[in-house]
Amino acid sequence: MNDSTTTLGEPVTDDALTRPFPGASPYDTYVHASVLNSLQQPLTEAPDEMGFLVTTQVMELWFTLIVHEWRTARVAFAKDDLPAALDALTRSRRALTALGGAWAPIAALTPAQFNGFRAAFGKASGFQSAMYRHMEFLLGDKSSRLLRAHRGDPAVHEALAETYREPSLYDEVLAYLHRQDLPVPRHVRERDVTGPYTSDPGVVEVWRRVYAGPRHHPHLTLGELLTDIAELVTRWRFEHVLVVRRAMGAKPGSAGSAGLTWLEQRAARPVFPELWEARGDV
Repeated sequence: MNDSTTTLGEPVTDDALTRPFPGASPYDTYVHASVLNSLQQPLTEAPDEMGFLVTTQVMELWFTLIVHEWRTARVAFAKDDLPAALDALTRSRRALTALGGAWAPIAALTPAQFNGFRAAFGKASGFQSAMYRHMEFLLGDKSSRLLRAHRGDPAVHEALAETYREPSLYDEVLAYLHRQDLPVPRHVRERDVTGPYTSDPGVVEVWRRVYAGPRHHPHLTLGELLTDIAELVTRWRFEHVLVVRRAMGAKPGSAGSAGLTWLEQRAARPVFPELWEARGDV
């Protein structure tokens, strides 16, 4: 053993790790951790409010990543680049899994714990999240009324309006399948993309053909990946219902909605409906 060798358990000193930074650390310059860590500003002394704030902010970051990946996939489908689209959808599936787990810090709030800070956020509600609205519009669940609610913030409204006017992720999937010689009906391909997507028997037949085909075909891989995404979105919605039911029961929502009833209705809305309907025909 020479002088440069340390014994097991003895710390190794690296001057590069302890040398003072000339300003903010390179880590903070890149990640902006100091900014992120300054955004939690509880309005009460309630011990559970910090967890509520952090959970909500973390979810907003996951929304942002998921929207990014779905837009990436949408562009790839428009270019008939299936491998790139599948990669983006796979990354979004991982993000959705993490999003579902983000409920944990507040999933067991009692009514008394939630009421300890609920009044402090006034009329604020997750229902008002613009980034979550981008997610819903990309899934094809579009609403001019929900878009109109954001008029008061021009930059947010215009960004959301752009997503509203563009084809959804699912619209681009169906356009891609049509170019791959699958019989997506013309009225589906030429529909008004600003309207909410509804199930179509012709698209059910498209997916039935995909699932009746070769077991390892790329289109079957696509169908299963979209089904995973639909399931994870639905699970997140129902988890939201359970968290609200446990914390506040059937009280009206903070933004004036029907609260639990409204969430239950939203949770029941199908994602990529024909994928589920076709499974009964295979």
